[in-house]
Amino acid sequence: MTNINEDLILEALKEIEDPSQSKDIVSLGLINNITIKDSNVAVTLEVPVHRGASMEPIRKLAQERVLNIKDVTSATVVVTAHENKEKTSTFETDKEDKVEKVLESNVKRFVAIGSGKGGVGKSTTSANIAIALKLEGYKVGLLDADVYGPSQPRMLGVSGRPASVGGDMVAPLQNYGISLMSMGLLVPDDTAMIWRGPMVQSALTQMLNSVVWGDLDVIVIDLPPGTGDIQISLAQQVNLAGAIIVSTPQDIALLDVVKALTMFQKANVPVLGMIENMSYWSCPDCGRVDHIFGEGGVKAEAKKRNIDLLGEIPISVDVRKSSDAGIPIIISEPESIQSQNYRLIAKSIIKSIKLDEEELS
Repeated sequence: MTNINEDLILEALKEIEDPSQSKDIVSLGLINNITIKDSNVAVTLEVPVHRGASMEPIRKLAQERVLNIKDVTSATVVVTAHENKEKTSTFETDKEDKVEKVLESNVKRFVAIGSGKGGVGKSTTSANIAIALKLEGYKVGLLDADVYGPSQPRMLGVSGRPASVGGDMVAPLQNYGISLMSMGLLVPDDTAMIWRGPMVQSALTQMLNSVVWGDLDVIVIDLPPGTGDIQISLAQQVNLAGAIIVSTPQDIALLDVVKALTMFQKANVPVLGMIENMSYWSCPDCGRVDHIFGEGGVKAEAKKRNIDLLGEIPISVDVRKSSDAGIPIIISEPESIQSQNYRLIAKSIIKSIKLDEEELS
């Protein structure tokens, strides 16, 4: 006879915090079932379907904590995801769905985050900056405008389809307090987006206008790399408060940065500053610093063009791991140098776009 009981298990699970809601998983009511058979324990966590992908680190941690309880010889923790009872759909909803409801969005500011080329960490930067703005006390949305390669659902640990809220309108999904809309929520991961310019522009328009964003202080727009149709359409459709350019210090990346800067300037979009991502690598054992992609390239380019350098983010395997796990590093490791830099960048953005000031009439 063992002394294992539900109270012991719940006490162990209370030590695990859901980073999305800053409360422990027991208080949040995520424990759906506990089964004890001799020294074997099985626990079921139940979460909304769009959060299923982000729960794997929590599931593993819960399993470890239960296994560490005295007399427990085996522990299994599984995650089940329940669908929202509202109808889910893409933007094409039932034409007979007549809802007498006013669905409005009031977004004070839009900030675009772009890059001259791909692979420089723009999406990782966008996700962490969005959360950093949220941590400063603002209501934040994140629009994944990279129609061909949407990655924000993975970054934020979100899956599932947006729910219809009447007519042709859908609601964004949420995690970490961020409202998210992405083509990655509407199209399966293994489906190639073979779209021409007009279709891309139409998709972008719907993600802006057919989504009930609600009252937000700012929407961060994660642009695709380069200077194509989406960037031009955004400049025409949205009154951007400003744009931020992300680049590595590598010369070949900086060549394309010039094109992005020129595009925003021609579209009369203020460039709020540049971010040097993967700025350097610091050895965790000896402290040696290596500038893998070159040193000071973005800083020099920003100075040359009289643009602010908002921050220099060092490369780290922890950033990659946290992004793949759907828990951005600003949540998983808030004291890291990367997280501290994102918080400072967010404060610079708040000041630049005057988030604390009322809209001018």
